[in-house]
Amino acid sequence: MSIDIRGLAPLLQVFDMPVSIAFYRDVLGFQIIGSDGKPVPHNDWVLLELNGAQLMLNTAYEADDRPAAPDAARIAAHRDTCIYFGCPDVDAAYQWLRDKGVQLKPPKIAPYGMKQLYLPDPDGYNLCFQWRAEKTEKANNAK
Repeated sequence: MSIDIRGLAPLLQVFDMPVSIAFYRDVLGFQIIGSDGKPVPHNDWVLLELNGAQLMLNTAYEADDRPAAPDAARIAAHRDTCIYFGCPDVDAAYQWLRDKGVQLKPPKIAPYGMKQLYLPDPDGYNLCFQWRAEKTEKANNAK
């Protein structure tokens, strides 16, 4: 018998929590379902959820120790992280983000058959909204 896992909630260290909350909540549509109890958006930790997908954000620095600007070496390492979201209508996600003023390249179909839309978050973490290309095309044709 295996471990009974019911979900996954990656934890991302962020430099500027208000900026990150604005991106994840106001642009992507996540809701804050848990926090450290501080007034939003001045939290040190939040738990976000969108359609069952959960993500945690935590400040990379305590308020008294936060530098004026992010450490370039630390932020550069964020490019090594990518969060993949199952997204049945990648084209609709693309349009949603464009309507929110996000500048990004249109989705592409990867050689292994996934239609994918990539964008960075404010801290340089990569996000990918993806779905099997044939499933995406069938969903679009059914509309």
